[in-house]
Amino acid sequence: MESYVTQSSRRARALSPLATSAIAVALVGVTAGTALADAPAAAGPAKDVTRSAAAAGRHRPTPAAPFFYLTGILPSGQMYVYMPDGKGGFDDRSGVAVWPHLRYEVSIDPDLTGWQDGAYQVMDDGTLNLWRGGRLKKVATGWGRYNVAFSPGTLGHAKHPDLLARDRQGVLWRFQTRADGTLAPRVEVGTGFDRFTQVTGKGDLTGDRRSDIVARDKRGVLWLYKGTGDPHKPFASRVEVGAGWNRFNKLVATGDVDGDGHSDLLARDPRGTLWLHRGTGRAAAPFKPRVEIGSGFNQYRDLF
Repeated sequence: MESYVTQSSRRARALSPLATSAIAVALVGVTAGTALADAPAAAGPAKDVTRSAAAAGRHRPTPAAPFFYLTGILPSGQMYVYMPDGKGGFDDRSGVAVWPHLRYEVSIDPDLTGWQDGAYQVMDDGTLNLWRGGRLKKVATGWGRYNVAFSPGTLGHAKHPDLLARDRQGVLWRFQTRADGTLAPRVEVGTGFDRFTQVTGKGDLTGDRRSDIVARDKRGVLWLYKGTGDPHKPFASRVEVGAGWNRFNKLVATGDVDGDGHSDLLARDPRGTLWLHRGTGRAAAPFKPRVEIGSGFNQYRDLF
């Protein structure tokens, strides 16, 4: 009988370079002893998004408008990845591994190339791991104190991206990542973020090539925090984007989904419909009207 790693590696070779990276991230479960079973690949391999984007005449990914894949995890821990097609949608999902102890994942672009190339993973016991280049690295412990974590890109012109994490008191912290994947000491960059039910961001939303984030409050109002480029005060005062965002139960940013050079925002509603809010690159109105791009996404306990 073939081993789990052999089967998964064989599938990885049949997929695109980005899909290979996605499966490599999932294989950390084997190393950590948490992968329970091989996951069946969905019908049809993911396309090579490098060629797909080029064929469609789309913009090449940049740190300001990166090209990441969408990951969904089932309550069982089964993980799937969706490769962007470069036109505003996603290819058929590909199964990767089962992660029963994964709390959430933070996709990263360590060298700021515009392509996803690894992930920080927060486990149930609060351990923070980094998986990159086929290697697992324990980075920190105590991450159970944070209930939100993501990487919007670089907030202060550093060579490597930042992580943002919100603690249970509503304080937002910045962690500068280093070349070896370790983290510099955390720096407080905001308070009162417990007023928000969703906080996310990936890349530039306002056209100035600085990373921005968005946050939804309990009334359903979405707010934009424009990046300043100052690592000590990385965000300007919040600006209202619009109301009615309580219709969604998950907001997730994967960068430039449609390949037009602007970062976008994905939203899932309670029925499981996935909506794309295309970015405009304008601070006054950062998103175009939503477009439905998928269904059945309510099966996932989380998207990242």
